[in-house]
Amino acid sequence: MSINFSGIANKTIFGKMLRLPLKLIPPETVMPILQGKLRGKKWIIGSGQHGAWLGSYEYEKQLLFQKMIQAGNVVYDLGSHSGFYSILASEIVGKHGKVVAFEPHPRNLHYLREHLRLNQAQNVTVIDAAVSDISGSVQFDGSGFTGHISSHQGDLQVKTVSLDELIETNQIPPPDFIKIDIEGAEALALQGARSMLSKLHPPILLATHGSEVHASCCQFLESLGYILKSVYGESIEKSDEILACFINQSDSDF
Repeated sequence: MSINFSGIANKTIFGKMLRLPLKLIPPETVMPILQGKLRGKKWIIGSGQHGAWLGSYEYEKQLLFQKMIQAGNVVYDLGSHSGFYSILASEIVGKHGKVVAFEPHPRNLHYLREHLRLNQAQNVTVIDAAVSDISGSVQFDGSGFTGHISSHQGDLQVKTVSLDELIETNQIPPPDFIKIDIEGAEALALQGARSMLSKLHPPILLATHGSEVHASCCQFLESLGYILKSVYGESIEKSDEILACFINQSDSDF
């Protein structure tokens, strides 16, 4: 049975004591993931939260993600970061499936590619770009942990891609499932996938950032016939973690 270490609040005495020794581990240390579906897989300590190698990163969301995909699927990971969900999807879809990982930030790309190499995840294609409504380039601001498309002068200039264009030009196969967590560009990414979403209606695990983006994403998905449910049980209006499934998909998807 897995333990949700990440669910122990860091403001409690126990939470602080639990995290204290973790600070002593050198950031480039490679550790085996301790539990869950990825138990025994290799993870670089400094690439992200300690919850990743502890196996409890985004615990409930991780379990839902595992439930929603199966062997042979094509999974898109928009905002792959250091690759936790990409490696998880790689393990589940197997040799007959495929994962397409989208990540624009150089720091994250370094760790993502290292994790894929360390774990011999050969069914993952990395696209070093931000997903948006059009292909081109854009300013990108922030660190590898919270980097986002910026309307102002950013620290980086990164390439952008549209999912519809990549699919229509046969650069990537259509998805069976999509995970999106891209720090505020979620509505742009969905707009850039309108044609594919209208035709195929793949389930989407969506993290939204900001009330306006949240409302825009919900309205857009509902207009295409999707039913929305909160990952953590709140109302859709109060939740920033959403599972979107098409209206005629099996109730078991929820």
